[in-house]
Amino acid sequence: MSDVEYALNAAANIKGAFAVAIVDYDSGMTLGSRGGSAEFDLDVAAPGNSEVVRAKFDVMQKLGLRETIEDILITLDTQYHLIRPIYSNGDDKLFFYLVLNRQQANLAMARRDLKVIGQRFYLDDPSSQASVPAQDQGYYQQVGRR
Repeated sequence: MSDVEYALNAAANIKGAFAVAIVDYDSGMTLGSRGGSAEFDLDVAAPGNSEVVRAKFDVMQKLGLRETIEDILITLDTQYHLIRPIYSNGDDKLFFYLVLNRQQANLAMARRDLKVIGQRFYLDDPSSQASVPAQDQGYYQQVGRR
């Protein structure tokens, strides 16, 4: 099973998960997805959120913020939309897009679970160590020692 498949399956098992995708925010291309419905077209929603991610990175650059995005939360009446960048290979510009049912989900636990899945996804990429920003290398090395 590929790392993408493993990560998608793990994220799809988060309590309250309705849909999940891994998306390249540079191109808008979806690498894989799970879930969705006739009323919620994940093939439209996932790449559409690439614009949200690109806009946030653009604003951070203009402000001179030298930080990383942990996640972006969009709260709707019945759903949470959680966007979490995946920091891996320097050429990859990926993010998780997780849609949760608000009635069923525990947002704090979902954020924690997606963080762990993202760290596992990152650590499974052997080329990623050189691409982590210097200020984050200590953090990722500590995570790898767990």
